[in-house]
Amino acid sequence: MTDATLDCELREALGSRSSRKLRAHGRMVGSLQADVNSGHVNLHFDEASFHAARRAHVHLFDLNIGGKTESAIVNELQWDAFGDTLLHVEFKRVTRGQKTESVVPLKFKGTPAGILQHDLNEIQITSLPSQIPDAIVVNVDGLVPGTHVKAGSVETPEGVELVIDPDADIAVITDVRGGGSDEPAEAEAEGEGEGEGEGDAS
Repeated sequence: MTDATLDCELREALGSRSSRKLRAHGRMVGSLQADVNSGHVNLHFDEASFHAARRAHVHLFDLNIGGKTESAIVNELQWDAFGDTLLHVEFKRVTRGQKTESVVPLKFKGTPAGILQHDLNEIQITSLPSQIPDAIVVNVDGLVPGTHVKAGSVETPEGVELVIDPDADIAVITDVRGGGSDEPAEAEAEGEGEGEGEGDAS
């Protein structure tokens, strides 16, 4: 499943009190970013439908707003301080058939022969809205200490390009723990989690 339709309504009142009232009635608050042709829009939609679409790995949404349809991807998810409750969804307008930039998680797969260290947990890509992947998988299986995984060596799905210098380090395999993010000896690729930011865009 690559896309879904959300029936949206315009928000008549803004602020935290209004947002809490809407969420109490099963509505999720959000916004649609302004672009060169259209202005910023504040809206709300069915929370359960949105989460169901995300679980189905949907990245491209058709937002039905007052009878007008806007194609959009998730640009940012705002969670509460504990990361348990989704508070706000920011959408980015896109055009079907035209490439756009978005941010997706990095997932490291395999067992290196050393300690996996990386500072990046997500990466910017460009692709058609319908081809946004759940994650970019980086295979580190069997890599020995001293190996630098360069962006240019990372395999991407068809139609997806990384927006980063090909010579930039995605990860380094070391024989001692040091700076950066330490990973367990084995890292397995997983699907998209509900608590991640997107530039789904999310």
